[in-house]
Amino acid sequence: MTHDPLRRRLLAGTAALGGLALLPRLAHAQGTVTSAIYPGSWEEAYRSIVAPALKQAHGVDLQMQPLYAVDQIAKARAARGNPFFDTFLLDPGPRVTAIEAGLFEKFDPSRLSNASKLQPGMADEHGVTVAAQFVGIAYNPKKFDKPPADWPDLFAEPYVSRLGLTGFQTTFGTVSILEMSRAFGGQGTDVEPFFAELKKALPRIAAIGAPASMPSLFQQGQCDIMYTNTQTVGTLKGRGVDIEFVRPASGVITFFTTLHIARGAEQADNAYRYIDTVLSAPVQEQLMKAPYFMAPVASDVPLDDTLPLSELSEMASMVQHDWAQINPLRAGWIERFNREVAR
Repeated sequence: MTHDPLRRRLLAGTAALGGLALLPRLAHAQGTVTSAIYPGSWEEAYRSIVAPALKQAHGVDLQMQPLYAVDQIAKARAARGNPFFDTFLLDPGPRVTAIEAGLFEKFDPSRLSNASKLQPGMADEHGVTVAAQFVGIAYNPKKFDKPPADWPDLFAEPYVSRLGLTGFQTTFGTVSILEMSRAFGGQGTDVEPFFAELKKALPRIAAIGAPASMPSLFQQGQCDIMYTNTQTVGTLKGRGVDIEFVRPASGVITFFTTLHIARGAEQADNAYRYIDTVLSAPVQEQLMKAPYFMAPVASDVPLDDTLPLSELSEMASMVQHDWAQINPLRAGWIERFNREVAR
């Protein structure tokens, strides 16, 4: 009987990875790929789940640069075609900005073995969707007799005096405010109805804070209702916080997080391997579970019952927004919110 050290290492690695054992075995080492990644839970999730899966499947080492979207774009612009990383990770607003700035290589979805599992429009010449986000209302069910039904309820009792308010700095904040404004008669990118209602409600609002502070404010009981995404709700529930996600009567909001290959990327081939690994069913399924709660986009992943849909095709009928129209106005909205509300 012969003993193959490489085979023993592969078997040991497969056992340790558990659900990732369905990924194909690597043939030989292929080098590295560097990805920009959001700091915090995204970086932790990709380090613990995606990196070992990529190594196992392709022999590629994943290196990450923790950067928020605005910093990714600033660094890419400063690099002038010699990027600091091979791939971007972006939400829809920054994605539009980067496309307009010509920061991406032309993307070829045919190079992804998992592209056929995506919903129509999720892969194009700019990049590919790797996670969905669902936005609605979160509330503490022990503090209210019944949940709010829709966005206008947030400005009325008993909810307004327990409301945690944040502004336009994040994607989820921006789209939530747009839906509030629409509920009070606004159309498109008109946020005046929101500010008008907010002016009347402001003295009664429980807490106003930066987006990153809202989960802590909720957990500490400084507010009992807020607008947020299912990822935050899942994280707080995992900590034992009393919180439930409410689907607004006007519809759950959805937006998508995408991966893109940087123009001039040195490791474009490995970037495709990396993106394909992110879209593989074992990886998508593990990212969906606690503690990360990232909604999958691959159709071969059984959906968790914490998500506000039973089939991925339902995303097409959810509320979405045109970020090409939002982007030119957003800086002004942020400045106005900070001046009139967060002072």
